[in-house]
Amino acid sequence: MELDGDPLPSPFAPKGERPEDPAWYATPTVAYAAELGYEVLPLEAWVRYDNGRYLDGWYKRLRDDFLATMAALGVHTDMEPTDFLAAMDGYKHHDPDLAIVVSAVKATVKGGLGKLRERPRGEGWRPGEPWRALSRPTWRPDIRAAVISRTRINLHRKIVKHAAFTGQYPVAVLSDCVVYAVAGPSPLDFLPYRYGKSLSGGFKLGINPDLVKWEGTQSVLWGEEVRERFNVPELNLARYIKDGTVTDADNGE
Repeated sequence: MELDGDPLPSPFAPKGERPEDPAWYATPTVAYAAELGYEVLPLEAWVRYDNGRYLDGWYKRLRDDFLATMAALGVHTDMEPTDFLAAMDGYKHHDPDLAIVVSAVKATVKGGLGKLRERPRGEGWRPGEPWRALSRPTWRPDIRAAVISRTRINLHRKIVKHAAFTGQYPVAVLSDCVVYAVAGPSPLDFLPYRYGKSLSGGFKLGINPDLVKWEGTQSVLWGEEVRERFNVPELNLARYIKDGTVTDADNGE
């Protein structure tokens, strides 16, 4: 199937717009641009002579803790799609203490990546002055940018793969959440599983890294009501799809 590039978000910018001017890009983004056939002509680059898998130990420890805790809550890594959806339905209520551990692991991941680009935290700081985090070896905004870049590219690959196989394009994308319009309330009405196997390189249900979970389903009438209430061009339905609660107007960030 021939792809239509217009409905697809750009993988080169956080908000999915198509860049028109030179900008700074992390290495995974530049490599993906070359993979897609774009002519890449760097004007300037920040490079390091040392390299390594800086976050490997941290990542593996958190991953293993997360998978072990989810298994204790009845959600395993090798479940069939229907069993996985059933296990994920209310899993936090099986053991509230273990549910707290799951939340703590997720918060550690989010907070840890945020620390790599920690901003000023008061303490009498004034614009133009350095702040304490800059002197720490863990202040590595380049690593944070590379992690975000690789995550965005992996998601884009799935979106492209799904569009090429099914002809379906997302109606909203926000960070790691993608919303599609489908004729049914279950992700199994949308995901192209065949004989128990998912589309290779596409979306697959599961808790392992690089797999996806069901965030939520809302009706078309709900979506139109939200649009009528706010009537702003930056409205992103992916921000509210989880439980349908709209707290304030989407500012596009």
